[in-house]
Amino acid sequence: MDDIRAANLKLWNEWTLIHVDSAFYDVDGFLRGGLSLLPLEREELSDVAGKRLLHLQCHFGLDTLSLARLGAEVTGVDFSSEAMQAARRLAAEAGLNATFIESDIYELADTAPPDWDGAFDIVFVTYGALEWLSDLQPWAALIARFLRPGGLFYLAELHPYAGSLELEPIAPEQPAYRLVQTYSYFPTGEPQRFDVEGSYADPDAHVEQEVCYGWPHPIAEVLTVLLEQGLRIESFREHPFSCSAYWPQMRKLDDGYHWLLDENGTPRTDVPFLYSLRAVKEAEA
Repeated sequence: MDDIRAANLKLWNEWTLIHVDSAFYDVDGFLRGGLSLLPLEREELSDVAGKRLLHLQCHFGLDTLSLARLGAEVTGVDFSSEAMQAARRLAAEAGLNATFIESDIYELADTAPPDWDGAFDIVFVTYGALEWLSDLQPWAALIARFLRPGGLFYLAELHPYAGSLELEPIAPEQPAYRLVQTYSYFPTGEPQRFDVEGSYADPDAHVEQEVCYGWPHPIAEVLTVLLEQGLRIESFREHPFSCSAYWPQMRKLDDGYHWLLDENGTPRTDVPFLYSLRAVKEAEA
């Protein structure tokens, strides 16, 4: 497991250097006053002003700082040293108050300050976070531990069903394709190994780390670990669009989302690419 963590960490350190300068993240637009949050999070989170918010697996903090710009008191956590350095530089450049802590999720249970327990109004996790975790039970326990009674957990995540698929062309040089289930939807007991070419933000970028590892987490597993920690699921939604392009046949449309297009160029609405949920920590008696 140490070798797997080291490979993933090396990749995320490399990706951070690519992402900070990428058009996908548009750091310049953020520094001019923009927000990196998609309409989905803005709609479902509602007002964060004055709320104490913890962002787990925050990458280099662009969403964390967007939430700070909306008035939240933010803390971001990520295991990448390059990401945390970039986040602190970006906070200073943007003139925003934020705390960024370098920590593995599984180390956070032992290293978090004591005053974090029951202290956060919102715990926030989004987009491509869970597949890097081998075990969701400690993750869910952290969320319940850090939320105040009545606090909100918000998750917007890549749909595990879409993550099990690949596109296969029906014929060379033709726009038609078929969706093929290539990876297991359910855990197999072993991590999945993936070859790396570039990054989701820049497919043509060069990376030294050529493999990474992930774990599938079906919807039922995510819901179960949260319920076992005493969180009440307030809403759950599935969405036929994505925050980024899984395949070249996906296009970013005017709504800001990436859609899978059919051979006629029409957005498909029959495949879930994202899901989102709100869960509330029950108030103590």
